[in-house]
Amino acid sequence: MTRQQESGQLSSESHYVAPGRGRTRGLLGVVIALLIITVVVIAGIVPRRRARAELANQTKELAIPSVAVVRPTPGTPQVEIVLPGNLQAYSDSPIYARTNGYLKKWYVDIGARAKAGQLLAEIETPEVDQELDQARADLNTARANYRLSEITAARYADLLKTDSVSKQDVDNANGDFEAKRATVASAESNVRRLQELQSFEKVYAPFDGVITARNTDIGHLINSGAGTPATELFHIAAIQTLRVYVNVPQDYSQSAHVGLKADLEFQEFPGRRFQGTLVRTAEAIDVASRTLLVEVDVDNRNGELLPGAYAQVHLKVPTTVRTLVLPVSALIFRSQGLQVGTVDHNNRAVLRSVTLGRDMGSTAEVVSGLSPDDMVITNPPDSLIDGEEVRIVETNQGPAGTPAPNADY
Repeated sequence: MTRQQESGQLSSESHYVAPGRGRTRGLLGVVIALLIITVVVIAGIVPRRRARAELANQTKELAIPSVAVVRPTPGTPQVEIVLPGNLQAYSDSPIYARTNGYLKKWYVDIGARAKAGQLLAEIETPEVDQELDQARADLNTARANYRLSEITAARYADLLKTDSVSKQDVDNANGDFEAKRATVASAESNVRRLQELQSFEKVYAPFDGVITARNTDIGHLINSGAGTPATELFHIAAIQTLRVYVNVPQDYSQSAHVGLKADLEFQEFPGRRFQGTLVRTAEAIDVASRTLLVEVDVDNRNGELLPGAYAQVHLKVPTTVRTLVLPVSALIFRSQGLQVGTVDHNNRAVLRSVTLGRDMGSTAEVVSGLSPDDMVITNPPDSLIDGEEVRIVETNQGPAGTPAPNADY
């Protein structure tokens, strides 16, 4: 046998594998492949399931709204309301002439402080003077006739005793005497009337005050009475005490009683307050405005305040209703009415209907519907519903400084 044949025989013998061993190796390869596939599948599915579970948990957590809560603070037992008012003089009067004539002279101008009974102006009344002279002459004539009639009546009475005259003549003399006496009384009354008119030539101040207007000058024709605005000579106002009329809302009408103190603020006196006192009320609600008209008097003896000025009147009105103060951001306006959202001990939202008192801009008073222990949601989401689970993320302290429990800081 040649070498090549021997080498070929050896090679064929070396590649020969028994049938049992080949089948075992095949099964082992399949098992290894399946294990590899299983490991790969498990390695891909488990992280996905974990990611899905984590995503579901995050979605569930994000579905719970986060809210900030605040404790309502008790309202003060004394409420200060600010109302507009106009200062008015305690007494304010136009001064008219009571006689006709021409203005002779005036003695006071605007801004002058006049005393009661002080002479303000003089009026020339030539017609009245002449009428008075005539009336005095008529009175003298009437008195002369009266004296003559008196003498005649006395003589006739003496003659009647001797039957020298008839009873009719005596009666005629007595009647003439009574008529002459009545004529004298009429003439005296006419003289007094004209004297009164003549006294109106001098215009006097009716009370202490300041002259706020002078509507006449020397030589002006003066008409008596108050028929036209042109006949007003002066305007005088008493400013030692000023009145302020204020319309108090009906809600505070029962607390606006006589003796209540009030503070007045003016733009021309920044940082200053003038104290006044409520002295009277109208004792009736105005049906048009639903307000109570009250009068506040303020002392002005130093003359700092001027009639007609605008004032802000601060009335400290006691209140008998217990109120709670909330920020206006906690209010919810829906078709069900005004509501606020609160959080119970199970961290569930509870919507409560409330009744408001005063609106103070950033805060508002709640008259009913809340208790001091409630945790009120500030800036509630629009989607907030009753019974919804919420998460408290912040607790704000109100003026009372009482934080709400169960807060997550």
